[in-house]
Amino acid sequence: MCLAIPGKIASISGDDPLMRSGKVDFGGILKEVSLAYVPEAQVGNYVIVHAGFALSRVDDDEAKQVFEYLREMEELTDLDETRAGAPPAPPDTSPPVPPPSRQ
Repeated sequence: MCLAIPGKIASISGDDPLMRSGKVDFGGILKEVSLAYVPEAQVGNYVIVHAGFALSRVDDDEAKQVFEYLREMEELTDLDETRAGAPPAPPDTSPPVPPPSRQ
């Protein structure tokens, strides 16, 4: 399964609608993305990107909500990774140890 994620258009180059591209910011990482499918997109807009293509524009609130979901997913992944590969601790079946005697 692949995930399309939002990014903010930082710059646009190209006049031909089919060759139009832009630098899109994904949380500080800039990627070159085709803007052929979103001719109306402008610098500062958020776009949903999959496999190097901007597929649609999204409003700021929707993009922020997706970022929140991704952050929550990362937290869940971190929790799963701390348990991954570690078998559960076996139950303690040793006999109780008596307290030291006082003399």
